[in-house]
Amino acid sequence: MYEWQKQVQMMVDEIDKCIKSYHDEALTLRFLSRKLGYSEFYTTRKFKEISGMPFRDYLRNRKLAFALKEVRDSDKNLLEIAFDYGFSSHEAFTRAFKGAYGVAPSEYRKNPKPVVLRTKINAFDRYFFGLEEIGMVQPSGDVKVYFVTIPAHKFLHIENNKSNGYWDFWQKQNLIPGQDYDTICGLLDSIKGKLDDGGGCEANCGSGQIMAYRNDPDGRLCDWGIPRTECWGVRLPFDYQGEVPPQMILLDVPESEYIVFEHGPFDYERENCSVEEKIEKAMAAFDYADSGYRLDSSAGRIMYFYYNPEQYFKYIRPVRKA
Repeated sequence: MYEWQKQVQMMVDEIDKCIKSYHDEALTLRFLSRKLGYSEFYTTRKFKEISGMPFRDYLRNRKLAFALKEVRDSDKNLLEIAFDYGFSSHEAFTRAFKGAYGVAPSEYRKNPKPVVLRTKINAFDRYFFGLEEIGMVQPSGDVKVYFVTIPAHKFLHIENNKSNGYWDFWQKQNLIPGQDYDTICGLLDSIKGKLDDGGGCEANCGSGQIMAYRNDPDGRLCDWGIPRTECWGVRLPFDYQGEVPPQMILLDVPESEYIVFEHGPFDYERENCSVEEKIEKAMAAFDYADSGYRLDSSAGRIMYFYYNPEQYFKYIRPVRKA
């Protein structure tokens, strides 16, 4: 199963690459199956087993997700967008779009409210796999430590003060109607203007989505005895005026100073544990005495956590003058 998680990840990576380049000829089950070296029947069965949906449904929903962002962000003719993403006519595109999002493309362009997109499957989830290193590989690069001032912004998110870590967070959220992984990530993915958006459709829970930890404003301890609440959300401009989904919280975050502990790109299959350990050691060992700062654990302050092995692994922790 582990190997098939990686094979399906190769498929979904290829799907997004081809959709983005409008390369429809490569978006067939036959092409992708041959690329993996398996029969169409076996490939589609394993794809559904791992992703929870038939290949054709996933492909259609991902095309619509890309198309929605073009409707939202460009002034391209809607018929041209329909053809670019494999729809035979304006009517066919409108039917599919309205069936998926409950609104016609023309109406959505006028009022781009949050909708649930089909986010990219992360079959080989870096949080769930690669936790045990393969071999004894020394991670490359050091942990950089620096201070930054982050301008005022908003943080749109869900939160859970009973969870402990990413996996536990989503296990608990998936039990809450309307706050499951697919719904929340799909809604956040559809929102325009996210401050950390690295390109939208390229990666699941790319498009600006991050984990955060908020010091509980009431000083309450979570179930794990720590006065913090785990959050998942997106940073938005301070002047954001868009619609807020009813299951989410929009928080004003004032301009503040932070300390950043950052490791550069790494091989998540071999180095994940080593890099995480280096970050933890750097945070524990940092001597604030000569910096003029100390960690700020006051109520409401937020720590952000960014995890993208192709770019960085970093914690951004709030500080204040000593």
